[in-house]
Amino acid sequence: MVLAPFLSALHVLALGVGLGSVFMRGRFLRELRAGPDPRALDRLFAADSLWGVAAALWLITGLVRAFGHVEKAPDFYLRNGFFWVKMTLFLVVVALEIWPMLTFIRWRIARRAGRPLPQLDRLARLVLIDDLQTAFVVVIPFVAAAMARGLWLY
Repeated sequence: MVLAPFLSALHVLALGVGLGSVFMRGRFLRELRAGPDPRALDRLFAADSLWGVAAALWLITGLVRAFGHVEKAPDFYLRNGFFWVKMTLFLVVVALEIWPMLTFIRWRIARRAGRPLPQLDRLARLVLIDDLQTAFVVVIPFVAAAMARGLWLY
C-alpha cells in the first residue's frame, strides 16, 4: 500500500519543517529585541506560517496514521503509554502556542494597518515559550521511536 509510507514520510517531513521553523522563529524574535525591524518581522511571520503548516501536517497525518487503519490498529496506539506521552507533549506545544499565535496575528494586523506593534515589551516571554516548544519538538521523536516499537504496551 502506497498510503502508509506516504503518510509516514509527510509526518517525518513535518518534523523537519516544524523544528526548523520554530527554531528560526525564536531567532527572529531575538532579533526584534533591538527594535521593530521590517525584515526580521517578515522572516518571523514566514517562520511562524511554516510552523503552522507543520502543526497541521502533524495533526492530519498523525490522526490518519493512528486511527485510519493505515499501518497499525488504533488499539496499538491507545494501549501504548508512549503514545499518550507523545500526545501530551504535542498538546503542551499547542497550549504554549495560543498566546504567541494570537500575538503574531495582532502584530500582522497592526503592521498591515501601519500601526506600531503592540507587546514588544514581552519579547523575552515569547522567546522563552518558543525555546520550550523547540525543546518539546526535539523530545517528541524519541518518544515516537519508543512508541513505534511498542515499548510501553499495556
